[in-house]
Amino acid sequence: ILISASIITLLFKWLKQPLVLGYIIAGLLAGPYINIFPTVGDIENINIWAEIGVIFLLFALGLEFSFKKLMNVGSTAFITAITEVISMLLIGYLVGQLLGWGTMNSIFLGGMLSMSSTTIIIKAFNDLELRNQRFTGIVFGTLVVEDLIAILMMVLLSTMAVSQDFVGEDLLISVLKVVFFLILWFLIGIFVIPAFLKKAKMMNNETLLIVSLGLCLGMVVLATYTGFSTALGAFIMGSILAETIEAEHIEHIIQPVKDLFGAIFFVSVGMLVNPAVLVEYAWPVIIITLVTIIGKAIFSSFGVLLSGEPLNTSIKSGFSLAQIGEFAFIIAGLGVSLKVLDPFISPIIVAVSVITTFTTPYFIRLANPFAEWLYKILPTKVQETLDR
Repeated sequence: ILISASIITLLFKWLKQPLVLGYIIAGLLAGPYINIFPTVGDIENINIWAEIGVIFLLFALGLEFSFKKLMNVGSTAFITAITEVISMLLIGYLVGQLLGWGTMNSIFLGGMLSMSSTTIIIKAFNDLELRNQRFTGIVFGTLVVEDLIAILMMVLLSTMAVSQDFVGEDLLISVLKVVFFLILWFLIGIFVIPAFLKKAKMMNNETLLIVSLGLCLGMVVLATYTGFSTALGAFIMGSILAETIEAEHIEHIIQPVKDLFGAIFFVSVGMLVNPAVLVEYAWPVIIITLVTIIGKAIFSSFGVLLSGEPLNTSIKSGFSLAQIGEFAFIIAGLGVSLKVLDPFISPIIVAVSVITTFTTPYFIRLANPFAEWLYKILPTKVQETLDR
């Protein structure tokens, strides 16, 4: 896995392309369908590595997430994220139904299309030197809210998949269970863990790393025993530790572990892609790509506009969010592990992600000229309303 990843990522670094894309291509080359590199043939083995990767990715995501940070992004991010997620959930479901994919496949497709890619957007903003602009703050805030919605969505999708019941008592009980355990875990997070870390001030880097990963995996075990996903347990422990005095220190020492297992996760996603399936399902790939780019650009821009931002800022923000990425893979992996998602959908989603990754920087550049053109053709009354 790492031999192929190191060769391809060096190449992608040189080509100034997103590393996530390099990992997926490395996985494709190291996977069981192509025999150029030494091949990993045991799919079960790949799935275990991928699951460990997801745990550490979401633990690190939880460490970056804190309720203070969420309060700072304000109502704009909430309105944008909720508008985009609900719109893309419905559109994804309808597209799945039109393609004849069945109910569970369509629901999962909606979930996968509703999440934008933090990794790809941050990379694009860095490359285009846009990090300090007003609209990038809105985009980052929206991504934080989306990440939170994604965690809840994964719990609901797991419940639906297991119970096959969308409005019944099982779903209600599961939601109440989630609320109960979230309250329980955050009480532990507010009173027990900060007190423990204050008492254990003498910990060096090595000890703190082991303790942090121990707490993360302990919460993963607890989440699994109570019927939730490993991802939720990892995220919750990350967000609990984000509120402690050691948060920055833990984030710093966890970084290499996250980078290593994150790379393994993205490579494992590429390993599960069968190129023959992509040729066979070329039309669904094209249709879903167009729906993703156009749908997310329109509804994300509309969400920012609804929150009271100017047209120019809204379009820049909306065009930046027009792709899918890591959460789509995580949701696809969840569907496959629960045996409710047809195997051909994962490679289609990876293909859509690869294409939308390439288009993201161009779309960000296109936003300004498009906003100017749109402003020129709008009636004067509409312009005045938008300005106000």
